[in-house]
Amino acid sequence: MPAKKPKGKLVKVARYRVKFNDVFDMKAFYESLHEWCKEYDWIDEEDGFDHYETLYLDKTDMNGMKEMWIKWRPSKIPTANSYYKYHLDFDYHVVGMSKKEIIHQGHKKKIDKGEVEIYITAQMELDYTGTWSSHPILKYFNKLFPERIFRKELFEQHKKELYREAYALQRFIKEWLKLKRYLPYEEAKSFFPSEAIPSHLKNE
Repeated sequence: MPAKKPKGKLVKVARYRVKFNDVFDMKAFYESLHEWCKEYDWIDEEDGFDHYETLYLDKTDMNGMKEMWIKWRPSKIPTANSYYKYHLDFDYHVVGMSKKEIIHQGHKKKIDKGEVEIYITAQMELDYTGTWSSHPILKYFNKLFPERIFRKELFEQHKKELYREAYALQRFIKEWLKLKRYLPYEEAKSFFPSEAIPSHLKNE
């Protein structure tokens, strides 16, 4: 659900989960996702900047293991448009996280070890300003507009745009975490350096 109660109808476009349980730098992962959102022009609804976080909770148990819950709620409005708005919900859950000292590329390094699970939900809001639904005449056409009028030109176009961006984010997350992926080609190096050292790469 977006940070603010939506004025228009929400249409779910994509939802997926990425889970990683190994050695990685949580702070670097967090910052890289933040930079990805900035690069793709996602903003905070409240102030129009990059303050995406709406929830941050953490607790540490007697053994020093940390558990964290984090929520981000960025949104953006596609260019030259007053009807559609995009929302991207990030729900992080980190469990069993602790600091670990490892030898990586011949150097000692302190890094996090634990499990991070992140759910991404992409939604499109129709009539996000409430202009159509509150207008004495237009409100009767508000149901027809997204479903019939200009459907191919606008509704489906915006759905595809948001869908592609949501799955571009999924690729970015998987590449950063160096999750095993079986692709027939070599991927380009990410602009954001990864600080994940999964077990299947430790001997490479």
